[in-house]
Amino acid sequence: MTVHFIGAGPGAPDLLTLRGRDLIAACPVCLYAGSLVPEAVLMHCPDGARIVNTAPMDLDAIMAEITSAHDAGQDVARLHSGDLSVWSAMGEQLRRLREVGVPYTVTPGVPSFAAAAAALGAELTLPGLAQSVVLTRTSGRASQMPEGETLANFARTGATLAIHLSIQNIDAVVAEVAPFYGADCPAAVVFRASWPDQRIIRGTLADIAGRLDEGITRTALILAGPALAQEGFGESCLYAVDYDRRYRPQSADSPWSGWRPEDEGVKG
Repeated sequence: MTVHFIGAGPGAPDLLTLRGRDLIAACPVCLYAGSLVPEAVLMHCPDGARIVNTAPMDLDAIMAEITSAHDAGQDVARLHSGDLSVWSAMGEQLRRLREVGVPYTVTPGVPSFAAAAAALGAELTLPGLAQSVVLTRTSGRASQMPEGETLANFARTGATLAIHLSIQNIDAVVAEVAPFYGADCPAAVVFRASWPDQRIIRGTLADIAGRLDEGITRTALILAGPALAQEGFGESCLYAVDYDRRYRPQSADSPWSGWRPEDEGVKG
């Protein structure tokens, strides 16, 4: 028996990895975070699967479901929204599984910041403007921020900021980062990235908060930084004529090898 932690993506049911889809289809038990995982993803569950919405459950209740499946020898698909590496509460579940010797796997998913960048049609790292993306949040009821992880400290770097779980604090966010980027720095809010009701609000740090309406109270990502302007940057050397492609020695005229995943037993 194995618990398969699966990143279910930002919202659109087709932004799910093939591995994740196949694991869901193979597991007789599925535990999913119903507040953010779309029900369409559950269509991949096998007939007769036990499907449990963990949104109203505490950690003990979730672990009881997993223990019950373990005792029955049933694999579990454990679905969380976005990618599991950030703000998924996976870590505390894995710790408990290790304590009792229950095996697990982790399958990554499309993170919300990537879906938001796609919605904006933006590259978040542009030559001469920003080469780093900071994924952060403000303190909330569930988790306090460590002392050194302040928006001001991150803003000092000039990186593109992707600020999660903080839309209710947008006035404080702007007040903290504007002194470093300037009031005219481009900013955006992407509400429910990739969902059918996705909304994009663009502006600057000076006016972005005023552009929001009362309906945007959660499930929205704040982005800020000079790279969002998508102008004023140089071209990278990656495709320059005189660039030494020592790690990619093939030329543009090199033929496709014809390799396919199944040639080496790779599951598609």
